[in-house]
Amino acid sequence: MTTPSELLLYCRPGFEHDLAAEVGDKAAQAGWAGEAHYETDAGFIRFRVAGGEAVNPLHRAMPLASLVFARQSLVALPPLTPSREDRLTPIVERVVASGWSFESLWQETPDTNEGKALASLTKALGRPLESLLRKRKALRRKAGGRRLHLLWSAGDRVQLGMSFPDNRSELPGGIRRLRSPREAPSRSTLKLEEAWHEFVPRDQWGSRLGEGMQAADLGAAPGGWTWQLVHRGMHVYAIDNGPMDKVLMASGLVEHLREDGFTWEPPYRLDWLVCDIVDKPARVVAMVERWLVRRWCREAVFNLKLPMKRRWPEVAACLQHLEEALAGVHVSAEIGCRHLYHDREEVTVHVRLRD
Repeated sequence: MTTPSELLLYCRPGFEHDLAAEVGDKAAQAGWAGEAHYETDAGFIRFRVAGGEAVNPLHRAMPLASLVFARQSLVALPPLTPSREDRLTPIVERVVASGWSFESLWQETPDTNEGKALASLTKALGRPLESLLRKRKALRRKAGGRRLHLLWSAGDRVQLGMSFPDNRSELPGGIRRLRSPREAPSRSTLKLEEAWHEFVPRDQWGSRLGEGMQAADLGAAPGGWTWQLVHRGMHVYAIDNGPMDKVLMASGLVEHLREDGFTWEPPYRLDWLVCDIVDKPARVVAMVERWLVRRWCREAVFNLKLPMKRRWPEVAACLQHLEEALAGVHVSAEIGCRHLYHDREEVTVHVRLRD
């Protein structure tokens, strides 16, 4: 039986080095030695554990939700290079040798132009491959919700990975594609909408993103994030020296204050703080810490603009500083951080106070 000895992780092209650094650090913290392998702009990395051990325990110890730069995390077998004359047989034989069984099959490609060019190939292979896998009893109805992923990086290069319920993205490629609302003043609105999908369970939107709640948007102009808050029926303090969208202001739910987002203080406790200010990550974190320590809001979503180099160390330092600052004054909170699809050179942080 073939033992899966590596993780296959998807990411935004150009962030392979950052994901590799993050996974290396977190694997070491969990007591695992290994090495990341990747090509720049490929859109994925492979993390091979030392000694050829089964990687499943590491996959469980390092859940996808705890990773910043990963879009998807799979337990994987080594890559295959099937001939273009017969791609199916090596794949089926590799599955049978692994002993894997699963309920569904996803064929995926990296989020690159080269990957998109493989769409017709994966479509053509879909039904024949599923038929062969059913005949070999690998693809079946009851298999614990497991899913087989085939990541095609070229017409003659594919890697097989397995995902498990509660520790994977349920989105193809780990990408949440949202439609930009015509009424929103800027496309940045999608960053906040995606953050809510990522950090707030859909069945809690009514209680945590409800009509009549109070929010502050620091660095609001022209109102992309404010639009999302107003769209949910919230009253918003829009803090920015720049102009706000006139249609948004006509809603009657926005109070525009031409003040500095770093120094403004709310008149009472709010439900939400959101912030997409372009500034040094450490300065933004210090500002949000002040809000959370003084309990000026119940939840916060804010972006950290990343440096060109050493992006993972910068994010790790900011998150550690935030955790230590809250723990130091006995403020209990849930903290999450993800590099979302609609983010670019930034990551999105969510904090929810527990009391």
